[in-house]
Amino acid sequence: MERISKVRAIALLLIFAAILSLYSIRLFNLQIIETDGKTENLDVYVTQTRVKAARGDILDRNGNILVGNRASYDLVFNHYVITSSDNTNESLMKLIEKTRELDITYMDHFPITKDRPFEYTLTEYTTAWQGYFQKFLQDRSIDSDITAPLLMQRMRERYKIPEEWSDADARAVIGLRYEFDLRGVVNLASYVFMEDVSDEHLSALLELNTPGLMVESSTVREYYTSYAAHILGTMGAMTNEQWQKVNQAYKDGEGKEYYMDAQIGQSGFEAAFESYLHGVDGLRRDTVDKNGAIISQEYYEGKEPHAGNNVETTIDINLQIIAEDALADVIDWLQNPEDSKTDKNQEQTGRDVEGAAVVVMKVKTGEILACASYPTYNPQTYNEDYNEILEADFDPLFNRAFHATYAPGSSFKMVTLYAAMELGGGRIKPARLFEYGETVNAQGKYREYEDQGFAPACLLWNAYGRMHGVIDAAKALEVSCNYFFYYLADWFISGATLDEAAKGFGLGEKTGIELDEAVGMRANAENKAKLYTGAMASWGVGDKLNAAIGQSENRLTPLQLCVYVSTVANRGVRMKATFLNRVVASDYRTLILENEPTVASTMKMSNATYSTIVQGMKQVITGPSGTARNTMNGLSVEVAAKTGTAETGRLGSDDGSFVCFAPADDPEIAIAVFGEKAAHGSTLGRVAKDVIEYYFYQEQASSVVTHENQLS
Repeated sequence: MERISKVRAIALLLIFAAILSLYSIRLFNLQIIETDGKTENLDVYVTQTRVKAARGDILDRNGNILVGNRASYDLVFNHYVITSSDNTNESLMKLIEKTRELDITYMDHFPITKDRPFEYTLTEYTTAWQGYFQKFLQDRSIDSDITAPLLMQRMRERYKIPEEWSDADARAVIGLRYEFDLRGVVNLASYVFMEDVSDEHLSALLELNTPGLMVESSTVREYYTSYAAHILGTMGAMTNEQWQKVNQAYKDGEGKEYYMDAQIGQSGFEAAFESYLHGVDGLRRDTVDKNGAIISQEYYEGKEPHAGNNVETTIDINLQIIAEDALADVIDWLQNPEDSKTDKNQEQTGRDVEGAAVVVMKVKTGEILACASYPTYNPQTYNEDYNEILEADFDPLFNRAFHATYAPGSSFKMVTLYAAMELGGGRIKPARLFEYGETVNAQGKYREYEDQGFAPACLLWNAYGRMHGVIDAAKALEVSCNYFFYYLADWFISGATLDEAAKGFGLGEKTGIELDEAVGMRANAENKAKLYTGAMASWGVGDKLNAAIGQSENRLTPLQLCVYVSTVANRGVRMKATFLNRVVASDYRTLILENEPTVASTMKMSNATYSTIVQGMKQVITGPSGTARNTMNGLSVEVAAKTGTAETGRLGSDDGSFVCFAPADDPEIAIAVFGEKAAHGSTLGRVAKDVIEYYFYQEQASSVVTHENQLS
């Protein structure tokens, strides 16, 4: 028994020694590999693998996820393993043939056509990828002006592609080997061969046992609504300029780390809130055998991946749906009056309408509740539909709410009235402000400068040869009398005063919105001089009179119109427009940022001025001759509104605008609608009516909206 125990003890010691010896050998190999990256004839490789961090979610103000992430699988190459294989080319060719059989595509950034005659395709790639290619050539001591056929021959020789292989097969293998080599030249992550691979395809490709081909869990950006395309935005590969910017920010300690091949927000919320949404990728040490099988994985200290933060926006997706659908319905009604179920006998104009936009914001806070542009597209199928979208009429990618600028027409007239009642500076000396309750005898045609060949007229005069007669300011807004506002501008307002008022209301100014926006233009002497030369560049009384009714050089965005009417509703307090509600951590538990309403500017507005403007805007709907009387009737909430029609100088119908706020005596929301060639602003009031009905009666509408919404 004692002897057996001794034998057992000796045996155990021998086994332990053997294990220790093997461990020491493995440790030695790992140390060598980690130091040198790769060692000949070793059966183990240690590489660094970037682990992509999930991007943060984008939500509406009620917590509905608008954009999030779906779990997926990527196929990623360990280029050390595949290039160390004895039959690299043959293994890659089998993989390529399988992708052809399955009719699936993979990523290949080698900028040469797939077959003869070989030509460069650099223009198809971003400037970043073009830069990578030039660095590759430089690193390989290849002239940058080498022809594509000659480069293909050089690459065939470099990678020892068999001569009997076809050009197409050779090009396919070279494309993959270029990706492997490129990782040693520039700071790129492991080569992602294929993203978001289906279970079926994943199984078929892994059966080939291609050396170095591994599965990595990942996420795919997912849009949970078919609406709000223009404001949700898109993702895309970084340009060189974007890379330099984010890289410098990271070096300065003011941003997050990015890899050169990272996808970032290129438009909309994705771009505006990139700094919050972008996660921090992790860095992992992977130990694999010669076949690519994983032996161990561990994160480097302090290099674990961190998901991006979640952004809660001010958007109400249900209201957004109402706004978009209402905009589309009005456009359809204008274009196809015979198909309309209502107002069949109404004479139609605006049949050539091309595009439109609507913006809805909270008066007291500047929060944008809805923002729609027509025509639009489905963000869920943006990539698949891209070519079709590009070829569609009237540019669906163009965000008219923020980027288009238009003459507002009569929607501008509250600016003129405010300037006359609050600022003065006109022809009457000493300057006298237009007073509350004062009347003007509107005689249809303004003849003050008729001897100079300038005699603008009211639309009523032009259409019927009639005049509005003695009216006050409220009545002038109700019937949109041009003569009245010509008179105000001529006698009570200087050009500088009118411009001061327009600027105070935020017209021709940045609104502060987080998304990219056009500045637009106010009609004034300075801006006219920028647009014209010679005698045309001079600013005269005619320019001022036309500016007073929203014409001349006035070019404003629908967003600016909404901010303007909101400022009217808010008694001269202009709020900074915003889409940001708050930012929370990826676990939804920690509050990162809560956005507070910000006052952009404050204008003096007396009770007399405010009551006059609001009364006139009420009468636009309730007055016997109100320009929106027929459009906005039937609402139980009182609305203050103004319609506008703007001459464009181009063929076809005039542009139309509509602005309003509700309730009139205690405003909560402001709305601006614009239609290209919509002819009459009153028609666009239909959009505002649908928005108001939902906003104030959403409980009754919720069942319908939920059905329309694509949220899950």
